Amino acid sequence: MTDTGKDYITNSGDPKDIQDLTQYVQNLLQQMQDKFQNMSDQVITRIDDMGHRIDDLEKNIADLMTQAGVEEK
Repeated sequence: MTDTGKDYITNSGDPKDIQDLTQYVQNLLQQMQDKFQNMSDQVITRIDDMGHRIDDLEKNIADLMTQAGVEEK
């Protein structure tokens, strides 16, 4: 998810009653969940990218070994 720039902490002010406090906490938790999900997605994407790079590297090493006449063990 993209960050909409909406900051519930500064925009909502001090909660006045229990309903405001409940909404404030729900908004805060949602904001934290969105940020966590975004960071998790970024980590997974980077891990997948690294996996593809490792696969490519292994293939290139195998090709170089074949060209050099070295047998794989």
